Amino acid sequence: MDQFIHRLVILIAFGGLLIAYKTEAQSGSSRSQLDTLLQDYGYQAFVRPRTGVFYDGAAPTNLSGIKISVVRLRSGSLRRKGVHSFKEFDIPVGLIVQPYVERIVFVYQNLGNWSSVYYPLPGFTYLAPVLGLLIYDAANLSAKNLPELDFIASKSPITINFTNVAAVLNGMTPQCVWFNLDGLPEFRELMSENVCSTYRQGHFSIVVNSTGLAPSPSPGGGPGLNPSPSPIPSKSHKSKVWKIVGGVVGGFIGLILLSLLLAWFLIHRQNRKVAEMERQADVGEALRMTRVGSTQAPVATGTRTQPILENEYVA
Repeated sequence: MDQFIHRLVILIAFGGLLIAYKTEAQSGSSRSQLDTLLQDYGYQAFVRPRTGVFYDGAAPTNLSGIKISVVRLRSGSLRRKGVHSFKEFDIPVGLIVQPYVERIVFVYQNLGNWSSVYYPLPGFTYLAPVLGLLIYDAANLSAKNLPELDFIASKSPITINFTNVAAVLNGMTPQCVWFNLDGLPEFRELMSENVCSTYRQGHFSIVVNSTGLAPSPSPGGGPGLNPSPSPIPSKSHKSKVWKIVGGVVGGFIGLILLSLLLAWFLIHRQNRKVAEMERQADVGEALRMTRVGSTQAPVATGTRTQPILENEYVA
């Protein structure tokens, strides 16, 4: 019984950590699934593919508002010439693809009003939609579930010129944010007004601290963050995120308290067993004492086998 309770305490403590890990794992899984899905839909735009031509794809109907575009290039040509004005991205010469493949495909993503759904940033507000730039092998344009290749700009950075960026009040400082393939954010300063830079692939946007923002642009003002229809309003989504975080933290604290309570119960029970054993030892039967020489020694009241003299067996 004690071993069962001890294991239960360990499982409860481990459960709190598992809840927090599972929440983050599910979020990372949804981002990865989105990239895989958009790669598939982007490749479908290559009906009659030509190298160096931009093709706009169609996102799934349940992700209305997301825009995708693709371009196929030779790795050698990409390194020598770069790509000028691929949507908001300007790719310079010197781009190195790893591992090397003969042809590559750039997949461009504009997450629109799904930005805060897939890339929530508590405490910050997006001034522009999240834009993605990922690179894949172009050997098979019918392939699905392709892993991303890696690349690095070896000479000068890739620039991202955001358009229709929401205004902020005086004194607020917009920042660039870069999400790597694991979804981890990194904040950087803008190169110039509404322009960010990067040396690697991932997802990018401009954000500002949520306090003191000016009203967002009207829905018809361009590819902002609030086009109609909106799948999930920004405020309600943030509230939902905080509720989830609060629930996880509250549940974890509750599990810790329950673990402490069970640990106290086990210690108290063990102490009671020790006290009972000591009590039984104190009230046990005392042995009779006898004098041996000049000292007192305990003796048993009898022996198990009475001694018999050998001559008793003689007839």
